[in-house]
Amino acid sequence: MGIVHPTATLSPTKQELVEAWLPSRSWAEGREVAGKVAEYRFDDPEGEVGVETILWRADDGTVLQTPLTYRSAPLDGAEAHLVGTTDHSVLGRRWVYDGCGDPVWAATLVETISTGGRQAQMFIEQDGRRVDVPPRMQVRGSGDATAPRVASIDRVSDEGPVTLVSAGEVEIAVARVVGAPLGDGPHLSGSVGDSDETTVLAVLRRR
Repeated sequence: MGIVHPTATLSPTKQELVEAWLPSRSWAEGREVAGKVAEYRFDDPEGEVGVETILWRADDGTVLQTPLTYRSAPLDGAEAHLVGTTDHSVLGRRWVYDGCGDPVWAATLVETISTGGRQAQMFIEQDGRRVDVPPRMQVRGSGDATAPRVASIDRVSDEGPVTLVSAGEVEIAVARVVGAPLGDGPHLSGSVGDSDETTVLAVLRRR
């Protein structure tokens, strides 16, 4: 679970960072962000890296999925995956990465898919008490097995509406454009926006 700082500010904001980064992504195809749909988070077991995936409504009506990680220092060797930096009024300078290039994101997603896990519960501290924040989106993994270990990212193929992430013995297919076909395999699914239907957001395959 993770704490939310409800009065904190970010400069630039997450949306501003993503808007500046999208033109460099082939899967965005000139689309612009019209607004946020929802988000879900996973827990870094070490408690060091913020792991959040945001779904955005684009100006043409499609939904784009952007996994992001938030770090207190640069990630060695991940310059190509840097979205930008931002100043958090509570946590200080944060380096924001495309999650598909961050092994902590990959490890948390693989764990969630493999074990049938869910998104992290977020909370705020209020008058010395923990108050849970209702999730804006429910996600769940389809598996019921032990997760393979992920220590590093070997390769990222970021062309087209599906990004392929090779990490150790697994490959992760991530729908950058939500609804893009991902193939079969253990998966992460979730309900997007106000829809009651579940959509497959990522698929896990053994290499």
